[in-house]
Amino acid sequence: MTQTSRLAGILAAGHFAVTAECGPPQGADPGPVEEHAAHLAGVVDSVNVTDNQTAVVRLSSMASAVILSRLGLEPVLQMVTRDRNRIALQSDLLGAAALGIRNVLCLTGDHQSFGNQKSALGVFDLDSIQLLYAARTMSEGRLLDGTELSASPEYFLGAAANPFADPVEFRVIRLAKKIDAGARFIQTQCIYNRSRFEEWIKRAREEGLTEKAYILGGITPLKSARMAQYMKDKVAGMDVPDEVIDRIKGVPAKEQAKEGIRMAVETIEWLRGLEGMAGVHIMAIGWESKVPEIVRAAGLSPRPSLA
Repeated sequence: MTQTSRLAGILAAGHFAVTAECGPPQGADPGPVEEHAAHLAGVVDSVNVTDNQTAVVRLSSMASAVILSRLGLEPVLQMVTRDRNRIALQSDLLGAAALGIRNVLCLTGDHQSFGNQKSALGVFDLDSIQLLYAARTMSEGRLLDGTELSASPEYFLGAAANPFADPVEFRVIRLAKKIDAGARFIQTQCIYNRSRFEEWIKRAREEGLTEKAYILGGITPLKSARMAQYMKDKVAGMDVPDEVIDRIKGVPAKEQAKEGIRMAVETIEWLRGLEGMAGVHIMAIGWESKVPEIVRAAGLSPRPSLA
């Protein structure tokens, strides 16, 4: 079935894209996915479906993506290399294309020691960059071993980037490798440290990378000062400056969620004025019901039509 990517069309048309995220449930009931869809329908351009995030067993990302598609939302299928070898990964890529899924975000995945199956064997036959290359090669009509495909799949490929890990120079080099391998859009880690992010995007611009791929800044609204402190202290790769924590601590507990949303909206508005930015990726982490409010407050609603 031929189907083009709405996300690719939105970005190519020069619109500021908005994507969100859906974490599948730890069970076979599709209800939670349908609930996420009800909040996000018509509000965002595409919805990421996570692939056993934090190495916790969940409803498969492929099945969840199909459920979203049936409900009229465009999925971004996340694929991690932790659990499958190159045979299974290439097979799933073909399956995604056959099901009409065009957006694929290629990730290595959290180590299994972080999840609920700590004795599981990690595969890691490929890494995220090699998976991007495999998908791009398949879109050109062949598998990694050179076998020609009877029908070539079509993908709009994406990757993740963390601008906050050290050294910043290496983060831009790694970004360039992902783009060279086939990534056409990039979704970043949650942005709280604006100065550090600005340094990263400036270096990416100087290397011409923002001309080769669309950069979507990661946004996670803070529900409370406790959440902010936890993310600073416990979540690897996160950079939450003290001034961010102090600001949310500075309002009464019952007002902290509203303040967190206000801060997220301010960050989106700031990103819209930052050269090289093509959109935002809102990771609400169980707070999908607030995504419409955030998108409206940031002046990004209604979403543009490509008709």
